[in-house]
Amino acid sequence: MRLVAALIALAIAGSTSAANPHATRIRVDKSDRKMLVYSNDRLVATYPVALGRSPLGHKAQEGDKKTPEGNYVLDYKNPNSAYFLSIHVSYPNSADKQRARKRGVSPGGDIMIHGEPGDLKFRKYIQTYPGLNWTDGCIALSDANMKALWDMVRVPVPIEITP
Repeated sequence: MRLVAALIALAIAGSTSAANPHATRIRVDKSDRKMLVYSNDRLVATYPVALGRSPLGHKAQEGDKKTPEGNYVLDYKNPNSAYFLSIHVSYPNSADKQRARKRGVSPGGDIMIHGEPGDLKFRKYIQTYPGLNWTDGCIALSDANMKALWDMVRVPVPIEITP
């Protein structure tokens, strides 16, 4: 009887994890303005994204309004963000810091994946113009998509951001 109960519990746990997959890697395609979320090798979600206001090219320095390109890690979650939730991207990495140091500039930082802004006027503006790149270099999702991503991510998770 215990064996049967244990098997039933395992079956329920297995179906729960299949219904609620955990992200094992994320890829952001800047040219397509899409985020692809994978659980192992299976694509489990695709979300449209907004990027930095100057989306072409790799982030080179603080204030350039560019979204970084390369391999990073989602390393912590912030439930008290000025935007609807946020997950930190580990930019700048050592190569980013070295490039900025050679140029005598700050690489910047505080790059996040986040939802919509808390400011209601700004929120209405970006909702009026879908497809607008409006961040200072972050990756933005709708609030509903941010909540879904938040529930799938257990940090750390690798993220690849491609041109």
